[in-house]
Amino acid sequence: MLFSHRTIIASTGLFRLRAIPKAPAMAVACVALNLASVAMAGDRILATSGVSQVEGAAGGGLVPWAVVGGLGSSNQMGASAYATHIRTQGGYNLNIQGVAVGVNDTVEVSMARWSFKFSDTVPGETARMNVLGAKWRISGNALYDQDTWWPQISVGLQHKVNEDFGVVPQLLGARRNADTDLYISATKVWLGAVWGHNLLLNATLRATRANQFGLLGFGGDRSDSHSLMPELSMAVLLRDDLAVGAEFRAKPDKLSAFREENAYDAFVAWFPTRHVSLTAAWLELGNIANKPKQRSLYLSAQLAY
Repeated sequence: MLFSHRTIIASTGLFRLRAIPKAPAMAVACVALNLASVAMAGDRILATSGVSQVEGAAGGGLVPWAVVGGLGSSNQMGASAYATHIRTQGGYNLNIQGVAVGVNDTVEVSMARWSFKFSDTVPGETARMNVLGAKWRISGNALYDQDTWWPQISVGLQHKVNEDFGVVPQLLGARRNADTDLYISATKVWLGAVWGHNLLLNATLRATRANQFGLLGFGGDRSDSHSLMPELSMAVLLRDDLAVGAEFRAKPDKLSAFREENAYDAFVAWFPTRHVSLTAAWLELGNIANKPKQRSLYLSAQLAY
């Protein structure tokens, strides 16, 4: 999707594909992919649906973009499925599985399930979180509107439910087990903008009170109100099938038990076929609970139709 006259990449990923272990998630993925096949999705330019953002939306690994998931064009349905495993140097383990369905390149519905192990910080404990997302493209086209500076703009929500709120999050001072993030994203591709290479820029503004994305609940003893947090992405297409870039995501600091820091990533994404993307990235998460400077190198993949 991104950026070549032949190929456009509108997303880069952090965490991606493995077989989805949960039966319900697998069933949803199969239905979504079957629907996409029936609708004859796949007319969109390579990678224009991007990859799966950690909460399930189409976009970069950390940041949702204004693009819609799947490869369906304006009169088609598309779908994607992803999963990932990441382990920081502090021993924290995160597993994510999810699916997304895009309709007419306008509406997207996504779902994801997170499972996070607290390492030796809280031995044997796991935080599980479910995310249900929706996105609506309200104006513009990130790629085809080259005669105007106006970007593609989408609004979205991500409703998150922490299943293990009473174990660690509540003890740290979190106020609630469920909440909804609201966001608006603007994405634009400039053809040949960087020494002949295509450039993608994205800006997202999120209203959230999630602690560590929601793994430590929502709100806290320092504040229980939503905060407006900026998120940014940049990617350059070095070849038709190869992109490099970076992302930034600000996070609120609601708990006095520890200082929450912003997240960053730098990535290389390869698109060997129109249905598959492979990504290597370096992720900086900052403080997680009692461990500072948590970071990880990981590989990821996504399957889209």
